Amino acid sequence: MGSSSIIKDKFNRPLRDLRVSVTDKCNFRCPYCMPAKIYGEGYSFLPNHELLSFEEMSRLIQIFAAFGLKKVRITGGEPLIRPNLETLIKSVSDIKPDLDISLTTNGYLLKDKAVLLKESGLHRLTVSLDTLDDEVFKKMNGRGISVSKVIAGIEAAEKAGFFPIKINSVVQKDVNFHTILDLAKYFDERGHILRFIEYMDVGTLNSWNPKDVVSAEEILSEINGELPLEPLPSNYTGEVASRYRYKNSGNEIGIISSITQPFCRDCTRLRLSPEGKLATCLFAQLGTDLRAPLRAGLNDGDIAEIISNVWENRSDRYSELRSLKQTSQKEPTKPNRVEMYKIGG
Repeated sequence: MGSSSIIKDKFNRPLRDLRVSVTDKCNFRCPYCMPAKIYGEGYSFLPNHELLSFEEMSRLIQIFAAFGLKKVRITGGEPLIRPNLETLIKSVSDIKPDLDISLTTNGYLLKDKAVLLKESGLHRLTVSLDTLDDEVFKKMNGRGISVSKVIAGIEAAEKAGFFPIKINSVVQKDVNFHTILDLAKYFDERGHILRFIEYMDVGTLNSWNPKDVVSAEEILSEINGELPLEPLPSNYTGEVASRYRYKNSGNEIGIISSITQPFCRDCTRLRLSPEGKLATCLFAQLGTDLRAPLRAGLNDGDIAEIISNVWENRSDRYSELRSLKQTSQKEPTKPNRVEMYKIGG
């Protein structure tokens, strides 16, 4: 296989982004991802021997890189829970000089990890933070954790050299919508890039209801009413966020609208679960197992062929199908969709 063997799926979408979930565990219990009533103290997560090792992950990423991969995002669960994560990041940073490496975290452990992450070669950082209101935040994280812990992590990351930091905020009606303006003001003042996300029907266990969705249009109207915005062009094909700039400061803000304005046609992402299974869509079922061939001793070429077959047969466009208004087009039925905590957001 050559150094740039570009592969495309059924809709001519190239493979450009890989999301690697390093653990299915999390120290939060956000209701839209890992509701506490289901994932209680006695819940059995994957045992360590079923997780891909960092060496296995690094090897797979190197194989993926040969297909023209541009970005690797480390996710979870909560990735910072996994010990010695910086060793994986260092290994990945050595694979390809221009490979963009980022990480998404809830920020709880970030204060103590930020310097190590920067030194290991991590390029960019995204922190999930749904509100600055402490009482709302305690309810949304399901553990009663104060928002000050996450803010301390963001401040430590900035001191370590991460700037700007992206802040992801899932917006839900009657939960945190009333707090988004304060969030926008706070991060505009600090120059970080806030991205509001429409509440999505990922997985099957979060009791998702379309009535709880706050549309991108509503979010934009709420912010624009006090902090005037103007649109910005996309940075690249397949960018999921619609970008805007505050007219007064020039800082950036974005909105991810998977529900009301699907972006399936430009999706270039593939997801790898902690146990080594591929998901071709955020709304897909876990599919092809890569751990078994790795541990059976298959060579890189054989594994590359498996990956190539998965991508070239990919035809996912779940969000677009969901949004179709015609009664003849039914929403795709996927009762066993993978839960978000296994493949990240």
